Amino acid sequence: MTWSEIQPLLSQACSETFSMVLWSTLIAVALGLPLGILLVLTERGGLLQNVVASKVIGQIVNVGRSMPFIILMVALMSFTRWVTGTTIGTAAAIVPLAIGGIPFFARLVETAVREVDGGLVEAVQAMGGSSWTIVRRVLIPESLPSLIASTTTTIIALIGYSAMAGTVGGGGLGDLAVRYGYQRFETGLMWITVGILAVVISLIQFAGDFAARSLHGRGGSGPAPRLRLLKAKEPAAADITRVA
Repeated sequence: MTWSEIQPLLSQACSETFSMVLWSTLIAVALGLPLGILLVLTERGGLLQNVVASKVIGQIVNVGRSMPFIILMVALMSFTRWVTGTTIGTAAAIVPLAIGGIPFFARLVETAVREVDGGLVEAVQAMGGSSWTIVRRVLIPESLPSLIASTTTTIIALIGYSAMAGTVGGGGLGDLAVRYGYQRFETGLMWITVGILAVVISLIQFAGDFAARSLHGRGGSGPAPRLRLLKAKEPAAADITRVA
């Protein structure tokens, strides 16, 4: 194939892959973030301790993570058809991609949130902060660099899943590589798609690492929140002294 024939195919495939990964990432982050935080809050000794709920949520997440993506796509065909009206194409591929990404991201969120210093949580509790305040003011801000890194990892995983979705009619670069590179023996085109995926993944990893380091350097974690908490305590102590 000539470059004039390859170019429109690559443009369409890149657009489809971008669309699949973008929407599935947004859904996975929007649902996986609260799910991961809930895993931490409901565990034994957590702010919302509920052992039964923690085990049920954890088991659901484990099942979702353990299922190979190609099997997940087949298992969700009926649900995908109900949601999108079809099981073929980019829109249909977003459904299993998002569902597969939710438990994956949730476990990464759980790990990131567990790294937050328990002393900060106890300090906010001592000041009368509610569970929602602790999540909003401590857990998420303190774990933000790790959450950015987790999002980067999730995006890269979803790119790999999207290539797999292409093998069953999901579109994108995976579909292009299979239809032309494998079935039509266009080896050159297949290696071009491999190169594009490698470059895209490298750029995403670089951007994610840079964002995480920048947030960490600007006080996304470390002593700065401790100082803010101490400053927040000082007025209260001063008020008590005046009353006395």
